[in-house]
Order: sequence, then C-alpha cells, then structure tokens
Amino acid sequence: MPIKEQTYTHKELDLLVVNIELTLVSIVQGVALSFLTESSRDVIVTRRYLFWPYVASGLLVILLFWSRSLMHTFTVIRWPLEFAHNFLYIGSTLLEVIIFTQLQNPVYWFGLSAAYGGVIWLLFAVDLRMIRRRLEERNKEAARALLLVVEREQIKNVRLLMPTTVAFSVAVTVAIHLRPDLFIERQWHFAFALMQLLCAGGYLAYVMRYYRRLLPLMVAAQYEWNGEVMPEEQG
Repeated sequence: MPIKEQTYTHKELDLLVVNIELTLVSIVQGVALSFLTESSRDVIVTRRYLFWPYVASGLLVILLFWSRSLMHTFTVIRWPLEFAHNFLYIGSTLLEVIIFTQLQNPVYWFGLSAAYGGVIWLLFAVDLRMIRRRLEERNKEAARALLLVVEREQIKNVRLLMPTTVAFSVAVTVAIHLRPDLFIERQWHFAFALMQLLCAGGYLAYVMRYYRRLLPLMVAAQYEWNGEVMPEEQG
C-alpha cells in the first residue's frame, strides 16, 4: 500500500477516535447535568441556602470534567481507541451522578466525593501513560513541546492535586461522622461546602489559564501533525 494512502487512513482513524471521545464526553456530562438539575430544583426553589454551595460545586465538577476532557482530546487522543480511558470516563460519571443524588446529605456527599476523586486520580494516572506513549511516537519539535507541557501538568495532578482532593474529602467525611452534633445538627457542614466550592472554583480558573497557555502549542502541533507549514513560516 502506498505511503500516502497509509497516511490518509491514519488521519481518518485519528479523526474517528476524536469524534468518539467528544461524543462520549458530551453524553456522560449531559447525563450528569440532568441529575444535578433534578436534585437541585427543590433546593433552589425552596431557598435552602445551606445546600446552594453543593449545587454550585456540582456544576463546577461538570465544567471541570468537560473542559479537561476536551483539552485531553485535542492534545493526546489519537488512534487507537483507549478502552481503559473511556471505561473510566463512564465509571466516574456513574459516581458523579450518585453524588448529585446526595445533595442534601453531607456525609454521603463527601464520602462519595472521595471515591469519585480516587477514580479521577486513577484516570489521570492512566492518561499519563498515554501521554508518554504519544511522546515516544512524536519526534517533531512542536508536537514534542506540546506533549512535554501536558506531561508536566499531568504529573502535578497525579502527585499533588488529586491526592490533596481525596484527602480533603476523606477528612471531611470522618469529621462529620465523628461529630454529627456539630456538623449536621448545628449545620457547620456549610463551612466544608464553601471550602469545596472555593477549591473547585480556583481549580477551574487554573484550568482556564492552562488552556490559554496550551493554545499556541496546540495550533503549532496540529500544523505539524498535518504536514503543513504555519502561516508565519511560509515564504
């Protein structure tokens, strides 16, 4: 088979996998949003302000999952399809949906959040291996520069951000379980909910800055992968 035909076929397979990834992310987070909407409707309409931070945190979790998944798709996802990666997407969404059904039950909310964080931590670790395989495949300058930045950021999540997130949820769960008189009856769980909301908001701001940093690298790498020359390099 001619090399040109092989190249075309590989690009078509890459595009197919990217479309599958984008469709999967949209579907699973659409399902999660529908459950969050259903659970939060009464909380918002009846003005149960103590639980509004949980609603906001749930929305930020959806935005974080969706935005990070898109960036991962545009930087790393290629042929062949990675089943472990996609299975973890589906499994984490199952936990995400169950968490949203516990909107007014703080001990279960934080306990399940710890389990969800553990699955996302595993997903980051699996994706790190995928990134390193891509680094072995891509030898050109722009693609390698992009993947090295992505790898460093992924390591930060695996070694620092996700362990901290899981530890926080576990600590809160234990605290509420040991002192229900303080955190449930006197409603001090609200403080933990605000802390979770602030952390999620801060992480989303960090992700947006990270995305802006990646943009020029993503464009340069895409030109390189397509065998094209960037406009400023022409002529």
